Amino acid sequence: MSLDVPTALLERAERGEIDDADFVDCVRTSLPYAYEVVSRVAAELHSGTSEYADNLTAPPDETARGQLLRAMASDAIRGGLERHFNVKLAFQNCHRVAAFPLSAVGGDTYTTFISTRAQLLNQSPELRNC
Repeated sequence: MSLDVPTALLERAERGEIDDADFVDCVRTSLPYAYEVVSRVAAELHSGTSEYADNLTAPPDETARGQLLRAMASDAIRGGLERHFNVKLAFQNCHRVAAFPLSAVGGDTYTTFISTRAQLLNQSPELRNC
């Protein structure tokens, strides 16, 4: 299961749409490692002058790795985090999450990062089973 959904939030979801703030709070409490990684790269992007910010540190354990994979694999979770942090997220391997400004989507740097070539060049034996 990806998220630990509080009963009150589930009941509201059953009655209709919920807002992003409540959803992102559920993600934050359910997937704290993933939320922290995205929060950190988004903050680095917004506070710096680089074209993007990315996480190059492997998760500390399988629980953290699973959280990050679940967050990045879910369109709803990833989209909620992107809207919350006002970034476009990109993902390689089991841990390389990058935050880009929304204006970068379609640009050279973003397109290069998400390319099949970049994915292949970012491989290593240590990451084979991540």
